[in-house]
Amino acid sequence: MALPLTDDFEKLIIDKIPLIDVRAPIEFEKGAFPTAYNLPLMNNEERKKVGICYKQNGNAAALKLGHELVSDTIKEARIQAWINLIQKNPDAVLYCFRGGQRSRISQQWLHDAGYPITRIKGGYKAFRNYLLNAFDTMQDRFTPILLGGRTGSGKTLLLHKINHMIDLEGVAKHRGSAFGGHIQPQPAQIDFENSLAFALIQKLHLGCKYLIFEDEGKNVGRRYLPQPFFETIAHSGLVILETPLDERIEITFNEYVKDAQNRYQKFYGKEEGIQQWARTIQSSIDRIQRRLGGKRHKEITELFEIACKKQQIDHDLSKHKQWIQPLLKDYYDPMYDYQIKKRENKIIFKGDKDAVYAYLEEFNTLM
Repeated sequence: MALPLTDDFEKLIIDKIPLIDVRAPIEFEKGAFPTAYNLPLMNNEERKKVGICYKQNGNAAALKLGHELVSDTIKEARIQAWINLIQKNPDAVLYCFRGGQRSRISQQWLHDAGYPITRIKGGYKAFRNYLLNAFDTMQDRFTPILLGGRTGSGKTLLLHKINHMIDLEGVAKHRGSAFGGHIQPQPAQIDFENSLAFALIQKLHLGCKYLIFEDEGKNVGRRYLPQPFFETIAHSGLVILETPLDERIEITFNEYVKDAQNRYQKFYGKEEGIQQWARTIQSSIDRIQRRLGGKRHKEITELFEIACKKQQIDHDLSKHKQWIQPLLKDYYDPMYDYQIKKRENKIIFKGDKDAVYAYLEEFNTLM
């Protein structure tokens, strides 16, 4: 009896179907899909042994070795791991790299255990090719609009009030500047591309004719936008969020000091978290020393050290605003002014947060 296959990739994305990825962990780490769980048929070492056997002795010998390595209690444990996920997600779908032996074997074992499951035709490779092709074919399906503004103007805060948007920094897990890293590393480039393609396909399925993105360069941290997608948005209309400096200082303070310290403390513990946060900020300041210039770098470093000592003594965070102010005014603003001057012909609207929100919401009705 033929077991069920699917290549309806759009449905898998739109319905957010949980996926069981039976590839080895080393394969999963190089790239997977946002809804995938890595529950491998073979671990890295077993896969390596089977691969060597295949090269030396052919497919039949490799298949025999694979069954020997994954047998008895090992086999039972791996089947049970799949069953546990299926019991929580009855609509789950299974895949391996090319939709070949590993996924067929896993599917058959689950069928024999009384848990029939669909597997992806062509496996990871076919699904990945579908996502890459989407970047080449979707440019005519929506009109992009970019949301720009000075550093700290609250672009991301505003963006998240809008339904027809995609947060590129959120997908890349980076805030797009020298200070923009998160505690945990960015996703692999392939994971970033896959997640972005998922987000685009989901929004287009909702009928969005206009999509709002934060104005980014080609890179978001160490991840780069796929070339077809970058070319689609690069020449978009630009909406500028204008925010007074005092508000920008407050927004930056809340995000990069208060909220960031809370995240570091939750991750590392109270004392170690503050120390790790301070080291990260100082490292970011040092990273832009050449552009700051020696004198300005020294001044900002001293203001940062004073703020840290003040916080240590009486838990007062307010002094941190004193190093944020020159960082915004003397470092980020001149760079912004230089870049925006070259793109003035792209600007289609300017305003404060209320005006920009109202303007962008008008596009939400054009679906």
